[in-house]
This record gives sequence, C-alpha cells and structure tokens, in this order.
Amino acid sequence: MKIYTKTGDKGQTGLIGGTRVSKANLRIDAYGTVDELNSWIGLLRTSQSDIRQAAMLAQVQDRLFVIGSHLAADPEKSRMSLPDLREADVEQLEAEIDFMNESLPELKSFVLPGGNQQAAYGHLARTVCRRAERQVVALGEENPVEPVLLEYLNRLSDYLFTLSRKLCLDGGSDEIKWLPRG
Repeated sequence: MKIYTKTGDKGQTGLIGGTRVSKANLRIDAYGTVDELNSWIGLLRTSQSDIRQAAMLAQVQDRLFVIGSHLAADPEKSRMSLPDLREADVEQLEAEIDFMNESLPELKSFVLPGGNQQAAYGHLARTVCRRAERQVVALGEENPVEPVLLEYLNRLSDYLFTLSRKLCLDGGSDEIKWLPRG
C-alpha cells in the first residue's frame, strides 16, 4: 500500500462511502481533531509509569479510532460495517474518574493547567478533546451524529481533567489554583 495517492493534491479527500469533500469540510475538521487528540493521548500514554493509566489510555486511543471512523463515513452512502462505540465505554470513563477521585483532594477552585509535565500533557489533551467535541456538535447540527460519540468525548474531557489532577498528585506537584484578582 502506498502512503501517497496524490488524490488529495487539489484539496479534496474521500469519505468512507466514496464521497469526495473539501479538506476544509467540517466533517474533516472533526475527525482530524479527533486524530490530533489521539496523538496527544499517545504522548501522555508514553509518559506513564502507572500500568492501569497506560492501559486505559491505550483503550481510549482505540475508542478514538472508532469515533474517527464514524466521523469519516458518509452517513448516506457508506455501507461499510464500522466498529461500535457503546454506552459501556462512557461508563468505563466514569468509573475511572470515580476511582481517581477517591485519592484526590476536594476541588475547591479552578486550577491552572500544568503542575508537572505529565499533568500538562493531560491538560493539552483535554483542551483538544473539548475542541473535538465542539466540532462534532457543529457537525451534528448539519448531519446526524450518533449521540454516544458526543457523550464519550464529553466524558473523556472530564477523565483527562481528573487524570491531570491525579498525575499532579502522583508526581508530588502542587496544583496551581486560579486566584482571580479582585
């Protein structure tokens, strides 16, 4: 399989189902941002020494590929059987958030992204996740999007925030509280 096909040289790309669209299409932005998020998750995963966290992040990467495949498919023309995203995937994120929260101090203020390098990677991934979510919402205003995709992205950003807090704690770093002037 060749990496380059030259079919996109004029700014068009193909969706699953054969439809050609502009590379500036909202659908392309949405799955491109999910791909960017997946790369940030990969960076975060490679910095993990905690086996449970690394395994969960690997699973998140798999689920992001599932989301990307759904976003890359033309809902009217694709006949390809795509892997599914399940409500159980959202529930697993919730369970991981609850597990991490057991060891975290109560959150009494906003925190600034950072604390240590691993936590900062988590916050970067969280912000890209929020952008992906916004783009999928915008896409859903024009085309049908399965609700579970949005639920997963929404919960994933919560997971990444909680993971960032946990990485700060585990790394012996203090969270930087936002203290507004006033």
